[in-house]
Amino acid sequence: MLFNLLQADSSAIAQTMMQEPTEQTLSYLDLAAKGGWLMIVLLILSIIAIYIFGSKWWMIHKASKVDKNFIKNIRVLLHDGKTKAAIELCQKFDTPTARLIEKGIERLGRPLEDIQAAVENMGNVEVARLEKGLPMLATIAGGAPMIGFLGTVTGMITAFFEMANAGNNIDITLLSGGIYEAMVTTVGGLFVGIIAYFGYNYLTSQISNLVFKMENATIAFIDMLHEPAEEN
Repeated sequence: MLFNLLQADSSAIAQTMMQEPTEQTLSYLDLAAKGGWLMIVLLILSIIAIYIFGSKWWMIHKASKVDKNFIKNIRVLLHDGKTKAAIELCQKFDTPTARLIEKGIERLGRPLEDIQAAVENMGNVEVARLEKGLPMLATIAGGAPMIGFLGTVTGMITAFFEMANAGNNIDITLLSGGIYEAMVTTVGGLFVGIIAYFGYNYLTSQISNLVFKMENATIAFIDMLHEPAEEN
């Protein structure tokens, strides 16, 4: 009798465990796939944004490496009449600041206004080179959230379309596909937009700091050209 009761309890427990729903997991890849084709567009934009940020960061990092004694060494070489050695020193560093000074040294012997104009023109070229790609990054920062919101609208349209076709037999599973698309694309668009936005502002600030250093170097170089005349 006791054995039968225990066997019955064991069977009931086993049946209850079998009826309990198993916990389902959803990976980020599966979640992104539910966002539809717009997630592919956002993925491409994120790759472009990361590439632009990485390449520009490396360029700015290299351009910022200038020897603190660079201007001082140039002054010594020019005062000693070693113009060729000064140009070789500029080519050794290969930075925007060094290229500005090199352009000015190549114009030595001409009027000071011509030298200053040549340096300023070279500065504009270097700034344009540093800022190349930033408009694309800014476009991604503003466009990615809009693409996400587009996915929100299309997802809700899909959900309501399924609801209308279901008639009185409305099931939450019919709406899940459209709602997934709406929510996932919104999150994806905001995520890509935030990354591009912060990346753009960071690069802009770094370029501004570099331009400030270039202007200081240009002023120091122009002042250097006045020194021999003042000594005489």
